This record gives sequence, structure tokens and C-alpha cells, in this order.
Amino acid sequence: MSNHYDALGVSRDATPEEIKKAYRKLARKLHPDVNNADDAQDRFKAVTHAYEILSDPQKRRVYDTTGNENGTDNGAGNFAGQGFAFQDIFETFFGGGGQGHGPASRMRRGQDALITVRIDLREAVFGVNKKLEVETAVTCPTCGGSCCREGTHPTTCDVCHGSGQIQRPMRSILGNVMTLATCNSCQGFGTMIIDPCNECMGEGRVRSRRSLTIKVPAGVATGTRIQLAGQGEAGPAGGPAGDLYVEMKVNNDPAFLREGDDLHATLSVPMTAAALGTELTMDTYDGDQPISIRPGTQAGEVINLRNLGVTHLRGYGRGNLLVHIHVETPTKPDAAQEELLKQLAALRGETYTEGKLVSSGGMFAKLRDKLGNL
Repeated sequence: MSNHYDALGVSRDATPEEIKKAYRKLARKLHPDVNNADDAQDRFKAVTHAYEILSDPQKRRVYDTTGNENGTDNGAGNFAGQGFAFQDIFETFFGGGGQGHGPASRMRRGQDALITVRIDLREAVFGVNKKLEVETAVTCPTCGGSCCREGTHPTTCDVCHGSGQIQRPMRSILGNVMTLATCNSCQGFGTMIIDPCNECMGEGRVRSRRSLTIKVPAGVATGTRIQLAGQGEAGPAGGPAGDLYVEMKVNNDPAFLREGDDLHATLSVPMTAAALGTELTMDTYDGDQPISIRPGTQAGEVINLRNLGVTHLRGYGRGNLLVHIHVETPTKPDAAQEELLKQLAALRGETYTEGKLVSSGGMFAKLRDKLGNL
């Protein structure tokens, strides 16, 4: 376990100024840019870590009291958990350890794009191939993404000489040190477009309208997004295109209502057909389907036609078509129809006077009599 005071060559009662002065002297001597010894970098890390502990009054007090740094190994190689990043100091003062990162690339990935496409409910049930017109950025057809006019090329920046970075002096606790900064002349690219393409103005891409066909899978719903890789905007300077996201919007249908993967529909049945029973035909997305109306069918009953709903987007099979029965009651019967209805009521034990039920031998009469005796 190293001793931070010994690493800096100061006594335990050294003042903050003495500690700072000792660190500056050792840092200049041991910095890897000026010291080629094999152990120079390790020693530089050790003295820097020692200075980081002893220059902070609270950390120094804990170190002097316990002999460690908040319970961690106070070896020079341990930097974790101390709020200290040797690399940050290195890059701040010495531009990333004296090594440049190289020029930036003009070529970048294009942005993703999002469009909304409307489809009918029938198309959502079975899927459909949809042709789209998309206005987006495409690689410049004139320069092919080079950004330069035909016959020309980017020229090396005469300020940074192609590195994309320049050195600048900065005052620090170590004195004057050199830092690296992005070249303002070429914006860090290392080259300059002296003669840009006339069509794309040196960007390497232009706006254009193009057509494409997408396969909309069966079972999509409003809000479903389809990702088309590489169909988004082309990147600058010939960079790869982003992705295109197609969001579905399913139109309402006048005959069917979707609920999950089930479809709902209403079938109107005449009162006599509901009472006597009948066979009807209903038009569905799968063609005409026979519907069996049993005698005595009541309004609101539901007939389930299995596997005639929406195709499951993930998995196999389809939902169901739920047919809700609506019993049609005559609204304006003529005299003959009204007479027949009265005869039917009489046969059923129902007596009407001026449109009011006054006597019945059925359940309602029994309920009336029971309530009257309370």
C-alpha cells in the first residue's frame, strides 16, 4: 500500500501550497509526453492520484485518520469510487494523452422517417400490398454523395493539415500545457469542399419523391408500425439511409366494428321471422354466410361465426364474427296487420284496450296479482 505523502515527496504536515508545488514538479517530470521511461505513466498516475486525495481537505482528513480512502484500498492504481477519473484529467490538460482522435467523417447515417398510411378494415383483416409515395432525402445523383462538382475532390485543410484538430496552449496547475481542439476552418473534417456540387450544394443528398410498395401483414390495427430498414432519409456525403416507419390507420367500416381480433355486426330480423325461425344469408368479408335464426329468437342475442374475424397478427388463425340480432317490430301497421296482431294477442291471452295491456294469463298477470295481494 503506497503512501501518498511519500509519492509526492512531502511530509505529513505539508501545507496545501507545498503539496501543489510538489505535484507540479513531479507532473512535468513524469508526464508521458516528456518522459519515455517504461514506468513513467504508472508513476504519473500515482502522483496524480496522491495529489487528488491530499489536495482535498476532507479526503486528506479521512486518509490521515484511517490510513485509507473511505474504506477502499488506497493503492495508487485504484481510482474507482473516489469521484476521480484519470482519463478526464488527461484529456482536459493534454488532449487525450497527447494523441489525436483523427478527422471526423462527413459521411453520417440519415435520419429515420415516419409516415401514416390509411387502410380499410377489410385490408387489415387479410393484409394488402400498398404502394406509397414518399418525399425524402436521397443520395445526390449528380455527385453520388461525394459533395464535390464533377472532376474535383476535397482539399486538405491548410490550417490543421488534415488532422481535423489544432493545438492550443492552456494555463493549468502544471503551467502552460497544449490541448487539442476541433479545427474551426474545416469543422473537424480535415478537408474542405472548395468546389461543391451544384445540385446538392455540397451536402451529398437532395430531396426527392420516390415510390415503394410495402406488404401490410394481416391483423394490423391503428397504431401498428412497420419498420422498413434503410428506406428513410439518405445520410450526408453518401452516408447510409435511416429507417422508414409506416404507422397504420385503419378506417372505420359501416357494417363491421372491430374489437381486438373479433368483428361485430348487427343483423335485423323481422318480428315474425324471429318468432317462427328462418334461414338468412349475411354478407361478410368471406362472402355470403348462412345464418340460422331459431324460433323464439330474442333481440340482443348473439350468433358466433367462428374464424371469420381478423387474422391474428402474431400467431395463427382468426378471431370470430359476432352477429348481434336486432328484432324489427312493426312501427306503423295498417288496419289488417293491426287486426291480426290483436288476434295473436288474444290467442296468447293478452287483452289490449286503447293500446294498454289490461289482462293476461301469463307471467305478468301472476306477478300483478301477487303484488296486488301485498
